[in-house]
Amino acid sequence: MGIHFSFSICFNPLMFQPDLFTNDAVVEGDDLGPNIATLPVASAREVAAPALTRAAVLQVNDENLDLPAVLERLARISSRPRYTFMVLNLIARAAGTSNSAGPYIEENGQAVPVRDWLSDALMPMAQRDARRRAVVDQVRADLDRKGLLPPNPQAADQIIAGEVRERLLHSGRTNVSRAVSDLVRAGLLRRHYQGYRVDHCNRGAQREAVYTIIPAVQSALGKTA
Repeated sequence: MGIHFSFSICFNPLMFQPDLFTNDAVVEGDDLGPNIATLPVASAREVAAPALTRAAVLQVNDENLDLPAVLERLARISSRPRYTFMVLNLIARAAGTSNSAGPYIEENGQAVPVRDWLSDALMPMAQRDARRRAVVDQVRADLDRKGLLPPNPQAADQIIAGEVRERLLHSGRTNVSRAVSDLVRAGLLRRHYQGYRVDHCNRGAQREAVYTIIPAVQSALGKTA
């Protein structure tokens, strides 16, 4: 899925730092289709993630959070606040009218784990990153050293492109996990793992992540459960 997106946000720039997002890349375009749906695991029991203490949950729910307050909190917690906010907004898009996204997202008739869906949706950022050229060069050198590149240049480029995509997706999954961890630490999101037999706060045993947005944050994003 080559998904491009952008965010148009109106807020008072005096309310937080002007260099809030200077460390993050900018992505243009928005083709997220309307046929995005969260696929729950029917046999799994709904559980609350223990990532937040009760005091933290009450603090977030009692606050009159607006969008600038959410962004200001991300600026304090995350080293990549714009990227982390993009992850939060995508989770809200995937959740739709509910407050949770995962464990699977259905789009165009395919079901993928929510973390993989987020990684693929954010792929345009990785493709625009200046480091991508270094990844391409490294992949070409690795495949050439192993004798895996065909003599035909076009065929070789296709193999290289496929391997580059796999590496970027792997890196993207790691980046998404870090962003979600920042959102959890900021008290904006809860995370647990849902599976065929049991739900749990930790990954494993064929469990996949489920991300639940705090109600106050949903309101700040203009979403209603």
